[in-house]
Amino acid sequence: MIVLGIDPGTVTMGYGVVESNNDDLSLIDFGALKTSERSPIGERLCYLYRELLCLIQSYQPDMVAVEQPFVASNARSALAIGRAQAIALLAAATQEIPTREYTPTQVKQSVASYGASSKEQVQEMVRLQLGLAEVPHPNDAADALAVAICHLREIHLSELLARQGEKP
Repeated sequence: MIVLGIDPGTVTMGYGVVESNNDDLSLIDFGALKTSERSPIGERLCYLYRELLCLIQSYQPDMVAVEQPFVASNARSALAIGRAQAIALLAAATQEIPTREYTPTQVKQSVASYGASSKEQVQEMVRLQLGLAEVPHPNDAADALAVAICHLREIHLSELLARQGEKP
């Protein structure tokens, strides 16, 4: 199964493509789509949408996993991230690719086994789980890889539980 993980943002959108064969994870690609902060929001969203469609065409993911925005005290930032999240969901939906959304806590819990892990801890676990020499950069790409890994771990766990239920 190939999963495209997305860390949404309207200035920088991280992406990570990971393949799972049973429980073995393999890195396919990662990076970040960057826009100009000074560009109108409509132009940025259009650019992100088109680039996501290109990524989807290139990698043919079976699923798209998107991180949900974390809403703390900055509602304006959360709104911008929500717009980018919507673009990611739309790009996947137009290509008829199923999507799943995960909260930052779910991603941290799944990847680092602790829901309050620091960004650095999660990034190090991404590095270890994918067998990389160094932590992926930029941070947005590492976060997107974490989202993809989270989804693959959730699928694996669901399959294990389903098999457990089938046993007499």
